[in-house]
Amino acid sequence: MTIRVETQDAVTIVTIDRAEARNAVNPPMADALFKAFLAFERDETQKVAVLTGVPGVFSAGFDLKWASTAADDKWFAEHDLDASFDHADDRPRKGPMGPTRLSLSKPVIAAISGPAVAGGMELALWCDLRVMEQSAYMGVYCRRWGVPLIDGGTVRLPRIVGHGRAMDLILTGRKVDAQECREMGLANRVCADGHALETALALAHDLSRFPQRCMRADRVSAIRQWSLEPEVALANEWKSADTFRKEGMAGAERFAAGKGRAGDFDEI
Repeated sequence: MTIRVETQDAVTIVTIDRAEARNAVNPPMADALFKAFLAFERDETQKVAVLTGVPGVFSAGFDLKWASTAADDKWFAEHDLDASFDHADDRPRKGPMGPTRLSLSKPVIAAISGPAVAGGMELALWCDLRVMEQSAYMGVYCRRWGVPLIDGGTVRLPRIVGHGRAMDLILTGRKVDAQECREMGLANRVCADGHALETALALAHDLSRFPQRCMRADRVSAIRQWSLEPEVALANEWKSADTFRKEGMAGAERFAAGKGRAGDFDEI
């Protein structure tokens, strides 16, 4: 079993388990990852997902050994995109690494141990948040082999770290350690070695406690604003006022009754 899926309360854990190949993802694994996150999206009991690898390795990217012998016109055609592509759950399209073209309504956290390079880095970029162990690292290692970023890397990396830093990483393919990832905003948390999954799960459970409609509305508005003019983005954000009616007013009542004073997140 190269892709494992388990649940912990309202959190889904998806694990890439192919340590002998540094968690390189081949087409069957990509298909399993794709299906795992579609199932997460459609399961109303699940609120947050964590994507991780076996201890010591997140993913070395797409399986180049498979690509050197088995990639053909059919494989390329299966992943072609056209103007009708909308990456939404009602018309899901699989990326070479699996879920990288999905636009989920719920957050995903990457728990990174060891390398998250090439396509593995693109998987991490697809996630909303990234937790890295101190010895973990990222890098566009596929630069060495003439393999382009085709799983969202050239789109998501500049949006996360800014154009200048993204160009540095994309053009040089250099190794980027966890501390530098944290400094440039690529990593949201850095933790001790051996604790990425534990740290990501604690974060996931924290997110699962919040009123979900509100959190998801803010998340999707922040994602969609990239392609919108400011006036349109503000109008789109205002649609979340409906969520305030359904969820925020009840939260305001809890605050008025004495909950969450002075920034307390324990009693909400």
